[in-house]
Amino acid sequence: MDWTPEKPPTAKEIAAKFRSDIADGLYPPGRQLPGAKGLARKLGVALMTVQNAYKQLAEDGLVAGRQGSGTYVLDPEKGHDTAQEVALGLRELQRHLGQVTAQLGELTERVAQLEAESSTESVKGE
Repeated sequence: MDWTPEKPPTAKEIAAKFRSDIADGLYPPGRQLPGAKGLARKLGVALMTVQNAYKQLAEDGLVAGRQGSGTYVLDPEKGHDTAQEVALGLRELQRHLGQVTAQLGELTERVAQLEAESSTESVKGE
């Protein structure tokens, strides 16, 4: 993880990093994620920040916490996607969302430009 002490990561950024690592196969099913306390200390963030990141991963269906033991990448039930497959799907979804967001931004600019041209033409026509 490449965060600087000047700008410690948010829970969203921590979750994104682990999501990416799971998608890349760095955390296979059954592998334990780093302990929340140690990771929080290493990253210079509050324990709650790491816990929230792990909670996001659990909500995505990628990990599960075991009381007193830690947080582990889920080993899928027969017929279900692995955590890596789910993480890859989420990565692809984020990529598509970025493309749609960019296209929406372009359309917004074009509409604003057309409205500006239309109001200029109506002023000339008066």
